[in-house]
Amino acid sequence: MHWVALGTALVLAVAIIVIGTLYLVTPTTVARGFGLPLPEDGPNIVWWLRLKGVRDIVSGLAVLAFMVWGAPHWVGMILLVEALIPVGDMLVILAAKGSTKAAFGMHGPTAVIMVLAAIPLLVGAQ
Repeated sequence: MHWVALGTALVLAVAIIVIGTLYLVTPTTVARGFGLPLPEDGPNIVWWLRLKGVRDIVSGLAVLAFMVWGAPHWVGMILLVEALIPVGDMLVILAAKGSTKAAFGMHGPTAVIMVLAAIPLLVGAQ
């Protein structure tokens, strides 16, 4: 079961790195799918959106670092902690009356998948 959880962690890490890279390259295009309307237009908007890209890339790299240099238990722990990011995204989108489709169709399931991948890694280490 560990290999399924680790494989899921790898897919999640690579996916968020790709998303972060897209925020760096085409920030306004990728931001449209997040679930909130784009912020007011202005010359600095793309730079603010790119900050999200940097944070996404680092989040994915943190998981990869734990996969390379840590025990499976620590991979599970970082997944569990980082699952708070999509939960927070979902709650912010819902509070802002953004896209419920994005909140419940993308951010919520991402958090669930992260928690489900974390559990066998945490329990198996006992």
